[in-house]
Amino acid sequence: MADWPYNTAAWQRLRRAKLAVTPLCEPCERRGDIVAANAVDHRVSIASGGDPFPPLNGLMAMCHACHNTKTAAVDRAGGKGVRFKGCDVNGLPIDDAHPFLAEGDTPSKDGKEGDRDRWGT
Repeated sequence: MADWPYNTAAWQRLRRAKLAVTPLCEPCERRGDIVAANAVDHRVSIASGGDPFPPLNGLMAMCHACHNTKTAAVDRAGGKGVRFKGCDVNGLPIDDAHPFLAEGDTPSKDGKEGDRDRWGT
């Protein structure tokens, strides 16, 4: 079934629980914006071997705009691979998988090489 697990009661409970715990869009928060989350996304897609019903830290609360951007960038053929556009207050990309943040390439907010604050773990 193409919509699985999204058409199940278990997913709807998990989605509600995530939005109750994390009511704001996580990528927008990284940019310093306060936007209500209304979508829940798997941090590791089911197609990539992710758990369909992961613990809450395996999910990301997002606004529809961020969810659509992420889906177009990594879940569809021809996507550019950068899930989230923009930088945090330190000028670093908010997408922790951004090529700019390759290990050892970029100083962290405290100036130490390769010791960045990776979010979502």
